[in-house]
Amino acid sequence: MSFDPFELNSALPVINEDSEFFPLMSTEDEEEMNNEQLPEILSILPLRNTVLFPGVVIPITVGRDKSIKLIREANKGSRMIGVVSQQDVGIEDPTFSQLNKIGTIALIIKMLQMPDGNTTVILQGKKRFLLKEEVQSVPYIKATIEPFKEVKPKEDKVFKAMVSSIKDMAMNIIQLSPNIPSEAGIAIRNIESTSFLINFISSNMNADMNAKQHLLEEPNLRNRANLVLEHLTLDLQMLELKNQIQSKVRVDLDKQQRDYFLNQQLKTIQEELGGNSPDLEIESLKMRASKKKWAKEANDHFTKELEKLARTNPAAADYSVQINYLELLLDLPWNEFTKDNFDLKRAQKVLDKDHFGLDKVKQRIIEYLAVLKLKHNMKAPILCLVGPPGVGKTSLGKSIAKALGRKYVRMALGGIRDEAEIRGHRKTYIGAMPGRIIQSVKKAGAANPVFILDEIDKVGNDFRGDPSSALLEVLDPEQNSTFYDHYVEIDFDLSNVMFIATANSLSTIQPALLDRMEIIEVNGYTIEEKIEIAKQHLVPKQRDAHGLKSRDVVVKPDVIEKLIVDYTRESGVRALEKKIGSLVRGVAKNIAMDEPYNPVVTRKEVEKILGAPIYDKDLYEGNDVAGVVTGLAWTSVGGDILFIEASLSPGKGRLTLTGSLGDVMKESVTIALAYLRAHASEFNIEPKLFDQWDIHVHVPAGATPKDGPSAGVTMLTALTSAFTQRKIKPHLAMTGEITLRGRVLPVGGIKEKILAAKRANIKEIILCRSNQKDILEIKEDYIRDLQFHYVSDMREVISLALLDEKVKNALDLTIKPDTRPSVTEHA
Repeated sequence: MSFDPFELNSALPVINEDSEFFPLMSTEDEEEMNNEQLPEILSILPLRNTVLFPGVVIPITVGRDKSIKLIREANKGSRMIGVVSQQDVGIEDPTFSQLNKIGTIALIIKMLQMPDGNTTVILQGKKRFLLKEEVQSVPYIKATIEPFKEVKPKEDKVFKAMVSSIKDMAMNIIQLSPNIPSEAGIAIRNIESTSFLINFISSNMNADMNAKQHLLEEPNLRNRANLVLEHLTLDLQMLELKNQIQSKVRVDLDKQQRDYFLNQQLKTIQEELGGNSPDLEIESLKMRASKKKWAKEANDHFTKELEKLARTNPAAADYSVQINYLELLLDLPWNEFTKDNFDLKRAQKVLDKDHFGLDKVKQRIIEYLAVLKLKHNMKAPILCLVGPPGVGKTSLGKSIAKALGRKYVRMALGGIRDEAEIRGHRKTYIGAMPGRIIQSVKKAGAANPVFILDEIDKVGNDFRGDPSSALLEVLDPEQNSTFYDHYVEIDFDLSNVMFIATANSLSTIQPALLDRMEIIEVNGYTIEEKIEIAKQHLVPKQRDAHGLKSRDVVVKPDVIEKLIVDYTRESGVRALEKKIGSLVRGVAKNIAMDEPYNPVVTRKEVEKILGAPIYDKDLYEGNDVAGVVTGLAWTSVGGDILFIEASLSPGKGRLTLTGSLGDVMKESVTIALAYLRAHASEFNIEPKLFDQWDIHVHVPAGATPKDGPSAGVTMLTALTSAFTQRKIKPHLAMTGEITLRGRVLPVGGIKEKILAAKRANIKEIILCRSNQKDILEIKEDYIRDLQFHYVSDMREVISLALLDEKVKNALDLTIKPDTRPSVTEHA
């Protein structure tokens, strides 16, 4: 409870304006006040931080021009106004709709002009009212009102006991609180009216404005009394707890004074022995802090923690923990930035020199630099480079940092399972440390590094938390300006950090995390691109790594192509680099042993050093067998070709699927067979064949799991070829999803699939018409030898894929006579 001198005496309904004393309200006074007639229209005074209760007298300092005008005009007239608290205290000039609907009619008792120029008015609450409609808003609000119906309870024993408890509890609060004058107790003891007692205590108790407004709006006096009792109980418990703490602190202070004198003696002994005094450490920290460019909030927090260190006994375990914490705060780069290099042409050259291809990523970095050059406070983008292993996603981060002139840090996320790895541990734990994000920024020494989050798709989660959920704040430009680390305990601005995440697949990344990043696909390289990468980067790198000069070993493009085709099967260049390293080591051995050798590596020497070719270039197996069709697949390491084999054997129409097929792939076979049955006549297939021949669909290799909808068109073509015994067009591959209506739908991973087809000597490819846009993104030089057929219906696929010529040793698919008895014979 908190009492104001003006509120210690609540006025009678009629008071002399010159009186300095406001007598308490009796029951008769209250009845007379309640019987007064309300005016239909009333001037409304909005109150920002106060709620006025009936019978209570309060002083109000009036500051708004509207309110001053209202008070002056009302004081000249009836002196009656409506007082209503506003819903939002932050609004300077509230409108009618922004006021609470229940208020109190007030009588202006006295208006005072203060020495500072402000106007103070003393008001006495009369009775509650309900706001109806606004009549005017200028120069102040006027509105129609109606009486607020109140429910008075019966004066039974329970209610009387409740009122008595309220009075006793209020008296206890007055005795315990040193800030409340003793006159308040006299006022409460002399109040006769129950409703006025509750109003008086409601007005003066320690509650926020919303709680007081709720009390004002409660029509039932019993309920209002119950709410007041709850608030007073909380206040009393809080005061008792404060008194207990204060008495305990007095005892603790005596102990602290003793410890202080002992510590002073200990410091003197340490100085005599030549040790480093704790005072010198604190002064050193203060000196470093004075040079930091941190915000006021961080500076205040550091000062507070430093004062805490000064109060800590140097021999205590917490002393070293606190020293480490303060040193971390000083080591963090608060508002310390490296200067960006805005030479866009130089940046482009750096990116082109370090990486071949990757045009989309380079274009996005140059765009960011261009915008940053025009608008210096732009938030850094959060990019996610997605692609197969070995295409240069991680190393691209170094090139970006070099092009921008920024510091570079990398954080490997693979296998992280603890949320504390991202956010850190609270200082209360033994061995607590900040999270890896804060540690990396500290290591960079600048608040705007290029930050690589490597393998973000391989983040795990368990009972210790979900690190990917903790990354949501890190990778959200709207939130990471106030990143909170549990160890640091204050917000750190990460909005200037350029985060670049890398991933091999998007399927394992949390959707909310994926939504925060700008996805850039980094596809596999063509053979031509790999040759250029090897010439410009891999061969010189391996040469330098093995201590050779350019004249010691020469690897020509035809040899590099042999390495790519015969010894690697990947989308990136990681395996190619290993093979080049093996060649260079072979040359280095010859030089070290003074053996004669040819600096120009030939194709024969490749086989001598690396052994026989691992892969067969021409995987295409011909078209001599019906039902075998070449499909295109996407894997995590790039594209590949696969064969769909369909064969028939006499039986009863059973379908067998082998080759470790997933559910989606099995459904594709079912859809293909259903479509073929429904349209058998269109492909000159006798419908009865489906009941007389068993169907077996197999996809090599059997040990490798396979799934996905993109083999749908290949399945249907294989089945059609098997049932018609027609040849498949040579050097043809296809990919696409099918529907029961025979529609061909688009699929993903087109570039990787095209590269796999080219490696396998495929000449023609059938694709969905919607995938044509993916082909347009591939450089024309790389697909010059390929012919593409774009389709939207399976009839087009069959027309393109099947030849009229039948295969050798074709099956005899004549209809066998039906030996089952007819219905009549059976009967």
